[in-house]
Amino acid sequence: MTADAVGGVWPYAVELAGALAPMGIETVLAVLGPAPDRGQRDAAAAIPGCTLVETGLPVDWLCGGPEPVLAAGRAIAALAAEHGADLIHCNMPSVLAAGPVGVPVLAVDHGGIGPWWRAAHGTAPPAAYAWLDELIRAGLTAADAVVAPSASHAAVLAEHYRLAAPPLAIHNGRTPLMLPDAPAATGVFTAGRLWDPVKATVLLDAVAAGLDVPFEAAGALVGPHGEAVSPRHLVALGSLDAEALAARLAARPVFVSAARFEPFGLAVLEAAQAGCPLVLSGIPTFRELWTGAALIVPEDDPDAYRVAIARVLVDEGLRQHLGEAARIRSARYTPQATAAAVASIYAGLLDPQHRAAA
Repeated sequence: MTADAVGGVWPYAVELAGALAPMGIETVLAVLGPAPDRGQRDAAAAIPGCTLVETGLPVDWLCGGPEPVLAAGRAIAALAAEHGADLIHCNMPSVLAAGPVGVPVLAVDHGGIGPWWRAAHGTAPPAAYAWLDELIRAGLTAADAVVAPSASHAAVLAEHYRLAAPPLAIHNGRTPLMLPDAPAATGVFTAGRLWDPVKATVLLDAVAAGLDVPFEAAGALVGPHGEAVSPRHLVALGSLDAEALAARLAARPVFVSAARFEPFGLAVLEAAQAGCPLVLSGIPTFRELWTGAALIVPEDDPDAYRVAIARVLVDEGLRQHLGEAARIRSARYTPQATAAAVASIYAGLLDPQHRAAA
Protein backbone atom coordinates (compact mmCIF):
# COMPACT_ATOMS: atom_id res chain seq x y z
CA MET A 1 0.00 0.00 0.00
CA THR A 2 1.41 3.37 -0.99
CA ALA A 3 1.13 6.32 1.36
CA ASP A 4 2.71 9.65 2.15
CA ALA A 5 3.34 11.11 5.57
CA VAL A 6 2.27 14.66 4.72
CA GLY A 7 -1.51 14.80 4.42
CA GLY A 8 -4.70 12.87 4.95
CA VAL A 9 -3.51 9.80 3.07
CA TRP A 10 -1.33 8.87 6.05
CA PRO A 11 -4.15 8.39 8.60
CA TYR A 12 -6.24 6.70 5.91
CA ALA A 13 -3.48 4.18 5.14
CA VAL A 14 -2.44 3.50 8.73
CA GLU A 15 -5.99 3.11 10.02
CA LEU A 16 -6.89 0.89 7.08
CA ALA A 17 -3.81 -1.31 7.56
CA GLY A 18 -4.69 -1.63 11.23
CA ALA A 19 -8.29 -2.63 10.47
CA LEU A 20 -7.17 -5.14 7.81
CA ALA A 21 -4.76 -6.87 10.18
CA PRO A 22 -7.43 -8.81 12.14
CA MET A 23 -8.61 -10.19 8.78
CA GLY A 24 -5.19 -11.75 8.27
CA ILE A 25 -4.14 -9.18 5.66
CA GLU A 26 -0.53 -8.06 6.06
CA THR A 27 0.47 -4.68 4.65
CA VAL A 28 3.77 -3.38 3.34
CA LEU A 29 3.34 0.37 3.79
CA ALA A 30 5.48 2.10 1.14
CA VAL A 31 5.93 5.75 2.09
CA LEU A 32 6.64 8.27 -0.66
CA GLY A 33 7.73 11.85 -0.06
CA PRO A 34 9.10 13.20 3.23
CA ALA A 35 9.98 10.62 5.86
CA PRO A 36 7.43 9.89 8.60
CA ASP A 37 8.10 11.29 12.03
CA ARG A 38 8.64 9.20 15.14
CA GLY A 39 4.98 9.15 16.08
CA GLN A 40 4.01 7.99 12.60
CA ARG A 41 6.64 5.28 12.66
CA ASP A 42 5.40 4.12 16.06
CA ALA A 43 1.81 3.98 14.76
CA ALA A 44 2.85 1.77 11.85
CA ALA A 45 5.01 -0.44 14.08
CA ALA A 46 2.02 -1.10 16.35
CA ILE A 47 0.06 -2.75 13.51
CA PRO A 48 0.48 -6.56 13.45
CA GLY A 49 2.00 -7.74 10.20
CA CYS A 50 2.70 -4.22 8.92
CA THR A 51 6.10 -3.48 7.37
CA LEU A 52 7.01 0.19 6.96
CA VAL A 53 9.27 1.00 4.00
CA GLU A 54 10.55 4.55 3.63
CA THR A 55 11.15 4.55 -0.11
CA GLY A 56 12.64 8.00 -0.59
CA LEU A 57 10.52 8.25 -3.74
CA PRO A 58 8.77 11.57 -4.47
CA VAL A 59 5.09 12.40 -4.20
CA ASP A 60 3.72 13.47 -7.56
CA TRP A 61 2.54 16.96 -6.62
CA LEU A 62 6.07 17.97 -5.62
CA CYS A 63 7.58 16.88 -8.95
CA GLY A 64 8.29 19.20 -11.86
CA GLY A 65 7.58 16.69 -14.60
CA PRO A 66 6.49 13.12 -15.33
CA GLU A 67 9.76 11.20 -15.26
CA PRO A 68 10.27 11.11 -11.44
CA VAL A 69 6.67 9.91 -11.06
CA LEU A 70 7.08 7.20 -13.70
CA ALA A 71 10.36 6.13 -12.08
CA ALA A 72 8.54 5.94 -8.75
CA GLY A 73 5.94 3.68 -10.38
CA ARG A 74 8.61 1.30 -11.61
CA ALA A 75 10.22 1.28 -8.16
CA ILE A 76 6.89 0.51 -6.48
CA ALA A 77 6.36 -2.43 -8.84
CA ALA A 78 9.85 -3.73 -8.00
CA LEU A 79 9.22 -3.27 -4.27
CA ALA A 80 5.96 -5.23 -4.52
CA ALA A 81 7.80 -8.07 -6.25
CA GLU A 82 10.58 -7.98 -3.66
CA HIS A 83 8.08 -8.40 -0.83
CA GLY A 84 5.97 -10.97 -2.65
CA ALA A 85 2.88 -8.78 -2.55
CA ASP A 86 -0.31 -10.33 -3.89
CA LEU A 87 -1.86 -6.96 -4.68
CA ILE A 88 -1.00 -3.25 -4.79
CA HIS A 89 -3.27 -0.73 -3.10
CA CYS A 90 -2.17 2.54 -4.69
CA ASN A 91 -3.10 5.83 -3.04
CA MET A 92 -1.20 7.86 -5.69
CA PRO A 93 -2.70 6.70 -9.00
CA SER A 94 -0.25 8.67 -11.17
CA VAL A 95 2.52 6.12 -10.53
CA LEU A 96 0.43 3.45 -12.27
CA ALA A 97 1.03 5.23 -15.57
CA ALA A 98 4.50 3.62 -15.57
CA GLY A 99 3.04 0.38 -16.90
CA PRO A 100 1.97 -3.10 -15.73
CA VAL A 101 3.07 -4.10 -12.22
CA GLY A 102 2.47 -7.85 -12.38
CA VAL A 103 -0.23 -8.08 -9.73
CA PRO A 104 -3.80 -6.75 -9.42
CA VAL A 105 -4.06 -3.07 -8.52
CA LEU A 106 -6.63 -1.13 -6.54
CA ALA A 107 -6.26 2.65 -7.05
CA VAL A 108 -7.79 5.17 -4.66
CA ASP A 109 -8.02 8.83 -5.67
CA HIS A 110 -8.06 11.12 -2.64
CA GLY A 111 -8.20 14.32 -4.69
CA GLY A 112 -6.40 14.67 -8.03
CA ILE A 113 -4.83 17.85 -9.38
CA GLY A 114 -7.47 18.40 -12.08
CA PRO A 115 -10.63 18.52 -9.95
CA TRP A 116 -8.74 20.44 -7.24
CA TRP A 117 -7.46 23.03 -9.70
CA ARG A 118 -10.89 23.58 -11.19
CA ALA A 119 -12.37 24.08 -7.71
CA ALA A 120 -9.56 26.44 -6.71
CA HIS A 121 -9.21 28.45 -9.92
CA GLY A 122 -12.23 27.72 -12.08
CA THR A 123 -10.16 26.39 -15.00
CA ALA A 124 -8.38 23.25 -16.14
CA PRO A 125 -4.80 22.89 -14.89
CA PRO A 126 -2.26 24.97 -16.83
CA ALA A 127 0.55 23.38 -18.83
CA ALA A 128 2.79 23.27 -15.76
CA TYR A 129 0.42 20.73 -14.17
CA ALA A 130 -1.38 19.22 -17.16
CA TRP A 131 1.19 16.42 -17.36
CA LEU A 132 0.22 15.27 -13.85
CA ASP A 133 -3.47 15.36 -14.71
CA GLU A 134 -2.73 13.09 -17.67
CA LEU A 135 -0.68 10.68 -15.54
CA ILE A 136 -3.51 10.41 -13.04
CA ARG A 137 -5.98 9.62 -15.82
CA ALA A 138 -3.61 6.99 -17.22
CA GLY A 139 -3.14 5.47 -13.77
CA LEU A 140 -6.86 5.32 -13.01
CA THR A 141 -7.50 3.74 -16.41
CA ALA A 142 -4.75 1.16 -15.86
CA ALA A 143 -5.97 0.05 -12.41
CA ASP A 144 -8.04 -3.11 -12.03
CA ALA A 145 -10.40 -1.33 -9.63
CA VAL A 146 -10.80 2.35 -8.70
CA VAL A 147 -12.19 3.67 -5.44
CA ALA A 148 -13.16 7.17 -4.29
CA PRO A 149 -13.89 8.18 -0.68
CA SER A 150 -17.38 9.44 -1.57
CA ALA A 151 -19.91 8.98 -4.34
CA SER A 152 -19.72 12.70 -5.01
CA HIS A 153 -15.99 12.55 -5.65
CA ALA A 154 -16.45 9.40 -7.74
CA ALA A 155 -18.78 11.32 -10.04
CA VAL A 156 -16.27 14.17 -10.33
CA LEU A 157 -13.49 11.74 -11.23
CA ALA A 158 -15.59 9.92 -13.82
CA GLU A 159 -16.43 13.18 -15.58
CA HIS A 160 -13.05 14.88 -15.34
CA TYR A 161 -10.94 11.87 -16.32
CA ARG A 162 -13.46 10.48 -18.83
CA LEU A 163 -13.57 7.11 -17.11
CA ALA A 164 -15.62 4.30 -18.59
CA ALA A 165 -17.43 3.81 -15.28
CA PRO A 166 -17.52 5.79 -12.03
CA PRO A 167 -15.16 4.60 -9.30
CA LEU A 168 -16.60 2.61 -6.42
CA ALA A 169 -17.45 4.77 -3.42
CA ILE A 170 -16.04 3.59 -0.10
CA HIS A 171 -16.26 6.13 2.68
CA ASN A 172 -13.17 6.79 4.77
CA GLY A 173 -13.10 5.87 8.44
CA ARG A 174 -11.37 7.31 11.46
CA THR A 175 -10.81 6.14 15.02
CA PRO A 176 -12.15 8.87 17.34
CA LEU A 177 -9.56 10.98 19.10
CA MET A 178 -9.11 10.42 22.81
CA LEU A 179 -10.83 13.46 24.28
CA PRO A 180 -9.92 14.86 27.68
CA ASP A 181 -12.69 15.80 30.10
CA ALA A 182 -13.61 19.39 29.36
CA PRO A 183 -16.73 21.52 29.78
CA ALA A 184 -18.44 22.78 26.67
CA ALA A 185 -17.32 26.29 25.77
CA THR A 186 -18.62 28.94 23.41
CA GLY A 187 -16.39 29.15 20.40
CA VAL A 188 -15.93 28.47 16.71
CA PHE A 189 -13.26 26.25 15.17
CA THR A 190 -11.94 25.02 11.84
CA ALA A 191 -9.02 22.82 10.88
CA GLY A 192 -7.22 21.86 7.69
CA ARG A 193 -4.70 23.11 5.15
CA LEU A 194 -5.45 26.78 5.65
CA TRP A 195 -3.14 27.77 2.78
CA ASP A 196 -5.15 25.72 0.31
CA PRO A 197 -7.53 28.02 -1.63
CA VAL A 198 -10.26 25.35 -1.74
CA LYS A 199 -10.49 25.54 2.06
CA ALA A 200 -11.79 29.12 1.66
CA THR A 201 -9.75 30.54 4.54
CA VAL A 202 -10.18 34.06 3.17
CA LEU A 203 -13.95 33.64 3.38
CA LEU A 204 -13.71 32.25 6.92
CA ASP A 205 -11.56 35.21 7.90
CA ALA A 206 -14.35 37.51 6.73
CA VAL A 207 -16.80 35.45 8.76
CA ALA A 208 -14.60 35.77 11.85
CA ALA A 209 -14.57 39.56 11.48
CA GLY A 210 -18.29 39.70 12.21
CA LEU A 211 -18.45 37.30 15.17
CA ASP A 212 -18.50 38.21 18.85
CA VAL A 213 -16.60 35.07 19.87
CA PRO A 214 -13.15 33.80 18.86
CA PHE A 215 -12.93 31.79 15.66
CA GLU A 216 -9.89 29.52 15.97
CA ALA A 217 -8.22 27.91 12.95
CA ALA A 218 -5.75 25.02 13.14
CA GLY A 219 -3.48 24.18 10.26
CA ALA A 220 -0.58 25.37 8.17
CA LEU A 221 -0.72 28.86 6.67
CA VAL A 222 2.01 28.16 4.10
CA GLY A 223 1.91 25.37 1.52
CA PRO A 224 4.71 23.31 -0.04
CA HIS A 225 4.89 25.48 -3.16
CA GLY A 226 4.86 28.75 -1.22
CA GLU A 227 1.08 29.24 -1.23
CA ALA A 228 0.22 31.36 1.78
CA VAL A 229 -2.69 32.97 3.52
CA SER A 230 -2.55 35.68 6.21
CA PRO A 231 -5.82 35.83 8.15
CA ARG A 232 -6.44 38.95 10.19
CA HIS A 233 -9.48 37.89 12.18
CA LEU A 234 -9.16 34.13 12.58
CA VAL A 235 -7.10 33.04 15.60
CA ALA A 236 -4.41 31.02 13.82
CA LEU A 237 -3.18 28.16 16.00
CA GLY A 238 -0.70 26.57 13.58
CA SER A 239 -0.57 22.82 13.09
CA LEU A 240 -1.83 20.86 16.11
CA ASP A 241 -0.83 17.35 17.11
CA ALA A 242 -3.53 14.83 18.00
CA GLU A 243 -3.46 15.69 21.70
CA ALA A 244 -3.82 19.43 21.12
CA LEU A 245 -6.55 18.91 18.55
CA ALA A 246 -8.43 16.64 20.93
CA ALA A 247 -8.23 19.32 23.62
CA ARG A 248 -9.85 21.85 21.27
CA LEU A 249 -12.58 19.49 20.09
CA ALA A 250 -13.37 18.35 23.64
CA ALA A 251 -14.90 21.78 24.30
CA ARG A 252 -17.33 21.06 21.41
CA PRO A 253 -16.99 24.34 19.52
CA VAL A 254 -19.06 25.02 16.44
CA PHE A 255 -16.99 23.40 13.69
CA VAL A 256 -17.09 25.18 10.34
CA SER A 257 -15.88 24.10 6.91
CA ALA A 258 -16.43 26.37 3.92
CA ALA A 259 -14.51 24.01 1.61
CA ARG A 260 -15.17 24.36 -2.11
CA PHE A 261 -13.68 20.93 -2.85
CA GLU A 262 -13.47 17.97 -0.48
CA PRO A 263 -13.34 14.31 -1.53
CA PHE A 264 -14.27 13.29 2.03
CA GLY A 265 -13.18 15.57 4.88
CA LEU A 266 -11.40 13.87 7.80
CA ALA A 267 -11.33 17.06 9.87
CA VAL A 268 -15.12 17.26 9.72
CA LEU A 269 -15.36 13.61 10.78
CA GLU A 270 -13.05 14.17 13.75
CA ALA A 271 -15.17 17.11 14.89
CA ALA A 272 -18.39 15.12 14.45
CA GLN A 273 -16.98 12.21 16.48
CA ALA A 274 -16.31 14.69 19.28
CA GLY A 275 -19.94 15.86 19.21
CA CYS A 276 -19.25 19.28 17.71
CA PRO A 277 -22.16 20.99 15.94
CA LEU A 278 -21.31 21.32 12.25
CA VAL A 279 -21.78 24.25 9.88
CA LEU A 280 -20.70 23.17 6.40
CA SER A 281 -20.63 24.41 2.85
CA GLY A 282 -23.19 23.01 0.47
CA ILE A 283 -20.77 21.07 -1.73
CA PRO A 284 -22.03 17.66 -2.91
CA THR A 285 -19.65 15.71 -0.65
CA PHE A 286 -20.92 17.34 2.53
CA ARG A 287 -24.52 16.94 1.43
CA GLU A 288 -23.87 13.25 0.81
CA LEU A 289 -22.20 12.63 4.16
CA TRP A 290 -23.82 15.06 6.57
CA THR A 291 -27.31 16.09 5.39
CA GLY A 292 -29.57 15.90 8.42
CA ALA A 293 -26.63 16.06 10.83
CA ALA A 294 -25.30 19.57 10.09
CA LEU A 295 -26.36 23.04 9.07
CA ILE A 296 -25.58 23.24 5.36
CA VAL A 297 -24.83 26.72 4.05
CA PRO A 298 -25.76 26.87 0.35
CA GLU A 299 -24.00 30.12 -0.52
CA ASP A 300 -20.35 31.11 -0.79
CA ASP A 301 -21.26 34.12 1.32
CA PRO A 302 -19.70 35.23 4.65
CA ASP A 303 -23.07 36.53 5.86
CA ALA A 304 -24.71 33.13 5.34
CA TYR A 305 -22.03 31.44 7.47
CA ARG A 306 -22.21 34.16 10.08
CA VAL A 307 -25.98 33.79 10.41
CA ALA A 308 -25.75 30.00 10.68
CA ILE A 309 -22.98 30.13 13.29
CA ALA A 310 -24.80 32.77 15.34
CA ARG A 311 -27.95 30.66 15.26
CA VAL A 312 -26.10 27.71 16.78
CA LEU A 313 -24.31 29.83 19.36
CA VAL A 314 -27.49 31.43 20.75
CA ASP A 315 -29.72 28.33 20.66
CA GLU A 316 -28.44 25.80 23.20
CA GLY A 317 -31.05 23.23 22.20
CA LEU A 318 -30.03 23.42 18.56
CA ARG A 319 -26.38 23.26 19.54
CA GLN A 320 -26.90 20.06 21.52
CA HIS A 321 -29.10 18.53 18.81
CA LEU A 322 -26.57 19.18 16.05
CA GLY A 323 -23.70 17.90 18.16
CA GLU A 324 -25.50 14.66 18.94
CA ALA A 325 -26.70 14.25 15.35
CA ALA A 326 -23.13 14.66 14.12
CA ARG A 327 -21.82 12.16 16.66
CA ILE A 328 -24.44 9.56 15.70
CA ARG A 329 -23.80 10.06 11.97
CA SER A 330 -20.05 9.77 12.46
CA ALA A 331 -20.50 6.19 13.72
CA ARG A 332 -21.05 5.16 10.09
CA TYR A 333 -17.52 6.12 9.14
CA THR A 334 -15.16 3.70 10.84
CA PRO A 335 -11.88 2.07 9.77
CA GLN A 336 -13.56 -1.30 10.21
CA ALA A 337 -16.32 -0.42 7.73
CA THR A 338 -13.75 0.88 5.25
CA ALA A 339 -11.60 -2.24 5.69
CA ALA A 340 -14.54 -4.60 5.17
CA ALA A 341 -15.42 -2.95 1.86
CA VAL A 342 -11.79 -2.76 0.72
CA ALA A 343 -11.13 -6.40 1.66
CA SER A 344 -14.12 -7.41 -0.45
CA ILE A 345 -12.53 -5.69 -3.45
CA TYR A 346 -9.21 -7.37 -2.70
CA ALA A 347 -10.93 -10.76 -2.69
CA GLY A 348 -12.56 -10.06 -6.04
CA LEU A 349 -9.28 -8.94 -7.61
CA LEU A 350 -7.48 -12.03 -6.31
CA ASP A 351 -10.22 -14.43 -7.44
CA PRO A 352 -8.74 -16.82 -10.05
CA GLN A 353 -11.66 -16.25 -12.42
CA HIS A 354 -11.18 -12.46 -12.29
CA ARG A 355 -7.47 -12.81 -12.91
CA ALA A 356 -8.05 -15.16 -15.83
CA ALA A 357 -10.52 -12.72 -17.38
CA ALA A 358 -8.05 -9.85 -16.94
